[in-house]
Amino acid sequence: MKSPTILRCALAAAVSAALASGSAFAQDDAKLSFMIYADGNEAETYGTLIDQFEAANEGVEIELNVVGYDIVRDGLESQLEAGTGPDMALVTNLGGLNPYYLDLKPYVDADDWEADYGAILGWYRGAAGGDGIYGFHAGMTVTGPFVNLTLFEEAGVDVPAEGATWDDWAAASKEVMEATGSYAGMVMDRSGHRVAGPAMSYGAAYFDADGNPVIDDGFKEFMQKMVDWHADGLMPPDVWPAASGAKYQNGNEMFASGDVPFHMSGSWATASVADNVGDSFEWAVVPVPCGPAGCGIMPGGNGVVAFKDTEHPEMAAKFIDFLSQDENAKFIYGSNYAIPAHAKLQADGIDYAEFGASDVISASLNTFAAAAGKAAEQTPQAFQLQGYPFNFVIFNATVQYVSAVMNDELTLDEAMVKINEDLEANIQ
Repeated sequence: MKSPTILRCALAAAVSAALASGSAFAQDDAKLSFMIYADGNEAETYGTLIDQFEAANEGVEIELNVVGYDIVRDGLESQLEAGTGPDMALVTNLGGLNPYYLDLKPYVDADDWEADYGAILGWYRGAAGGDGIYGFHAGMTVTGPFVNLTLFEEAGVDVPAEGATWDDWAAASKEVMEATGSYAGMVMDRSGHRVAGPAMSYGAAYFDADGNPVIDDGFKEFMQKMVDWHADGLMPPDVWPAASGAKYQNGNEMFASGDVPFHMSGSWATASVADNVGDSFEWAVVPVPCGPAGCGIMPGGNGVVAFKDTEHPEMAAKFIDFLSQDENAKFIYGSNYAIPAHAKLQADGIDYAEFGASDVISASLNTFAAAAGKAAEQTPQAFQLQGYPFNFVIFNATVQYVSAVMNDELTLDEAMVKINEDLEANIQ
């Protein structure tokens, strides 16, 4: 992990220009709280930018509160409902939390924001729609698999080529598992978001022609594969079957310890995989497996938002606008090994080596970015689902009831009924 000193050096040349290009705001004493979670270098990255912002804004203090992802995912909304939430936060439920967001539009140059981030601003508008500006997309993420190349080599099994199907990967991973004595062959994060892209590969539409959510035969086909892979031991019992309800659980530790050759995760984990694996084994990000309907991934990411209850809306908006400026956005994306959401930075690309990235990290991010482009053509419903304000209902119901099938508590047909009942009950 890069030190704050190194990060400050990387940013120093850009700060003056970025500050100069910011919008004009009234100066005022203000103390703001900023809640984030950290998969990699987020604490150091935002800490550096906070220091620079405070130095340029006398009387302003931003308290950085680093919490576990489960707090942001499961606890933040309750805090906001109770009026005890932070002034700002790094969030992933982009549209779902929209009712609590501060609209930044009155405080920023809306034309600049539309030019730079117009493609994803709708994700933050949720059911409200409209043309408000609610958040800076701090990192575009793409789901995809990490592969332990060393285990494949030890097993004498060829790594499937681009275009290989999920069945091809399951067969190859099982062969590696059996040859090397690995604990499991494949692991997928316990997440409805993570499994959605693969389901789309088998034709899951997620929406009908009127934009209403649907759970269809394509969805069922891939969920049957998940159930079968757990039943025959290809996937471990410790992740999907072991947790209850809609609880999130990832397979990062299992992959980093060398216990599984294939891990379906995403681009946000690249830095932590590099740190945790170190020189233990060779690994790579590979093109996502495909199905008859394409090679599905889910886009996503996190964003910095401010909340309506803040006592300092102008200063909160000024800080988020500062983060969104070209050089600062580049610093955030580069330092956190994230795919840029900024239009110009997407076009120009980011030299991740400038931020200390190794060859394998740079190659991984390029593979993820290529998968996003392919999915935009083959499975456009992925982008629709990511911006859907009630996607969390679909994701949570998927995990809860498919896991119940794995635990022999429901049949898959019964699970399909339960998922649809949840959608009817919780989507307005």
